[in-house]
Amino acid sequence: MNLLDMIMMRKKEPDKTPEIPVYWVETSDSVSRHFQFQPDGQLSMKLLDDARPVYRRVVESFLSKFFPSGYPYSVNEGYLRYTQFRALQHFSSAALSVLSTQSLLFAAGLRPTPAQATAVSWILKDGMQHVGKLICSNLGARMDSEPKRWRILADVLYDLGTGLEVLSPLCPHLFLEVAGLGNFAKGMAVVAARATRLPIYSSFAKEGNLSDLFAKGEAISTLFNVLGLGVGIHLASTFCSSMQGKLVAGPLLSIVHVCCVVEEMRATPVNTLNPQRTAMIVADFVKTGKISSPADLRYHEDLLFPGRLIEDAGNVKVGQDLHRAVRPSELRELKEIFPEEKFILSPGNRWTDLVLEQNASGEDALRAWLVAAYALSMKKSSHESTFVTLQDAYAKMNSVFDPFLSELQAKGWYTDRFLDGTGSRFSW
Repeated sequence: MNLLDMIMMRKKEPDKTPEIPVYWVETSDSVSRHFQFQPDGQLSMKLLDDARPVYRRVVESFLSKFFPSGYPYSVNEGYLRYTQFRALQHFSSAALSVLSTQSLLFAAGLRPTPAQATAVSWILKDGMQHVGKLICSNLGARMDSEPKRWRILADVLYDLGTGLEVLSPLCPHLFLEVAGLGNFAKGMAVVAARATRLPIYSSFAKEGNLSDLFAKGEAISTLFNVLGLGVGIHLASTFCSSMQGKLVAGPLLSIVHVCCVVEEMRATPVNTLNPQRTAMIVADFVKTGKISSPADLRYHEDLLFPGRLIEDAGNVKVGQDLHRAVRPSELRELKEIFPEEKFILSPGNRWTDLVLEQNASGEDALRAWLVAAYALSMKKSSHESTFVTLQDAYAKMNSVFDPFLSELQAKGWYTDRFLDGTGSRFSW
């Protein structure tokens, strides 16, 4: 056997050296953990020591189950306040639903125990509730534009339907009519609440963690719904066992429910552009030269009447049909003022009509709003014609728009689209 053969045989012999396990210990916030790679490549972790007080362990366990990973750094401002009122909202709503279901059974001539009241809710979701869902499903574009307003309206409709159910024992001969109307309102509420859930959660997602936000939000809703059902069953068997008790507790729970939803929406920093938010951004910029962030504007939004005109933003009204907003004799001249733009502005005595092209974005809407705001400001201090004022305002807008847009995007605003609900648009 030569030397080469001996070397080859040694290479074929398996290495008998035992594998050294790869492990390390990490200590963070009074917690020591042992990490080790297993032979199959899996990573195992073993808790070595936990010196945290019991209350801190409970709090951190609760946060891990009901708040997104990385909280509070993984969410936008206002999430905690939104969550607090969302929990109370579900608690009061669940308690109120037990009272309404018990009342419906009384109106139908039954005398169930309080715990049996929850079982009938599945039957009551059918029928007229589906009609309400179908009608409300046609309003999706408006919900995209004003998710806060429609979320509040959803809970008002839900409480209205629940209130009708609570009152049903007062008119047992109209049981089907009252129960049907109540479920019709609740059907619309369910669609509106679900449709607005995504844009609201999206406004809090800071690190692309939308699924985590959604999952933790549903966990909180489930927990407080269960607690609310328990309180509702207790009320139904004690204070609210009579109709007089329901007439006291029902409105109180409904007020708490709606107030919580309003506070939730006030805490939500929606960062998409719609008519109201665009007008508020432009008004602040024209008055102070500063750009407001979504968190800055959230407490100033009009949640019930979002279509109000804002004078500092040019009193702009968007969504009018082109043939109604602009006279044919003015259309050519207006198009010459804004030759490459995807909008037409038509100033009037009380407001300025803005009509957008079919593919106009949020940036186009911002340009138009700035022109309208500058034009209205110039009109107060000069006696030039409307078209000359628009030309001057357009030139001023072009001089400030690029830094304005850059800072707007840096503040977290989405400028790639403009949500105007069912507003009319045009194309050449």
